[in-house]
Amino acid sequence: MFARSVRLPSLRRSGHLPVYNIGRPGAEKYRSFLNIFRNPKPKSEPLPALSDNDLFHPFSKSPFPEVRARGEAIQSLALCSVCTSHPKHAGELPSRVKFECPDCGWPSHCSEEHWQVDKEHKKYCSRLREVNEDEHDLRRGRKMREFQLPGPQAYEEAISFANWDLFWYTRGFPSMDTERSRRHASKLLTYPLTIGSVLHQNSGLTLNNRRVTLEGSRSLAALRTTLHVPPGAPDTEEAGAAKPQIRVFILGARAESSLPPHVWEQLCMLFPSCHFHLFFIGPQVSLPKPADEAVARNAKSSASGTAEQRGECNESHSLYVPNIYVPPTPKPIARLKRTRSSIQLYGFPSYTIPYTPQLTITGIQANYAEVHQHFAETFDPYADVFFLFSPGFGFPSMRSMSQLDGTPLLQIASPTEWGPVVPVLLTSRCSIIVTGFSPADIERDVRSLEIAPNVAGEFEWVINPGINVFGSEKWEVADFDPRVMVKANWGLWAIRGKGRQIRKGDQ
Repeated sequence: MFARSVRLPSLRRSGHLPVYNIGRPGAEKYRSFLNIFRNPKPKSEPLPALSDNDLFHPFSKSPFPEVRARGEAIQSLALCSVCTSHPKHAGELPSRVKFECPDCGWPSHCSEEHWQVDKEHKKYCSRLREVNEDEHDLRRGRKMREFQLPGPQAYEEAISFANWDLFWYTRGFPSMDTERSRRHASKLLTYPLTIGSVLHQNSGLTLNNRRVTLEGSRSLAALRTTLHVPPGAPDTEEAGAAKPQIRVFILGARAESSLPPHVWEQLCMLFPSCHFHLFFIGPQVSLPKPADEAVARNAKSSASGTAEQRGECNESHSLYVPNIYVPPTPKPIARLKRTRSSIQLYGFPSYTIPYTPQLTITGIQANYAEVHQHFAETFDPYADVFFLFSPGFGFPSMRSMSQLDGTPLLQIASPTEWGPVVPVLLTSRCSIIVTGFSPADIERDVRSLEIAPNVAGEFEWVINPGINVFGSEKWEVADFDPRVMVKANWGLWAIRGKGRQIRKGDQ
């Protein structure tokens, strides 16, 4: 051992061994043999702007400009509930909300006096405080572990669609330790999971619980023969080489069109052997950001930083857009590398993204009636399905009036909205799955089917109206009235066009 230690300095001087010296230039490139087995130091995460116990802030005193801007929008739109409903103030002009409730932080009344006499506010004050804290939690800069989505499912592992908890557990999601994490994750995944939970063969919608009708079981069975491999065969990507592509038409798309593609990829994880083509069609579809040719030519970070600063300046003029009756068009989505324009194919602002070999996404910013001719002759009940997320069939139209008495038409009968769309969907004989944000919304839409022209009597039920177990668990509050609170995709139902029996004597 002594002789070996004596020879090492001489070998280093002769140049046969490298010298591991921290002070020598380039010495950091070398690592000793023992350092290979040392764990690298974990990178420290940036501290969030707010702690877990400091999430409640009145809107006007929020540290985030977007929340303060929303409070200002509510004050300019919402009316004091006491002024509008109390008999004492019946003859007065209702005032805008200016006073912020100290318990929930929302602008709720015109004055502290009206806040004190309003006993109804306590019934929904805790929900408003919950939404207040959720909004601050999303913006405080912590690492959102509930948004870490798992990869492909192992072949021998079954997925449960009983509820959110069992789905997250069987899919290998990070543990949802708090109710707030559950709300964040459910809002993100409610759209792809609503689609997957209806179409999957392990769906909780069955004949036994009377959610699926006899005709509906036939329609869903036709789709599932394409979505799944034969019993005993491996459900892998290679097994779907000869399968037709599954087309999912999401009509009237709004917020769902702005979800990142990797969120929609979770739908492919449920059906490993399927190839999906998602079509977002509607006048409020979010389109990709326009390509910046100057930044594309110059790959330097300084140029890209300047572009980001320019984008931030443009967005600073409208920090928050109020959700007045009609939800606003979402902001432009990120432009991916393979994004290509499809305006020459459809004649309207559109794009197509071949995201993965299993997932292709197309967005068309137009009413479906304007692009129906591109798909009319290609529908197949074994490979095509329609989804309409909270379409508002039973709401009064803001653009169409009845020629008889001048009252607003329902949107399902409006010639500029769903009037010409639903009848042509029924002729395709494909399943039409519809969601609603509350029991009243579901009932309003279902009742509108009975009086809509070319719809009443022309459909049969696929799924009876009821709760959607994969609806969002987060409350959404209306800016024009904070008392109005709903949950996205609370319930769902489905119909299809009525089949016609052809008798021999009728030919």
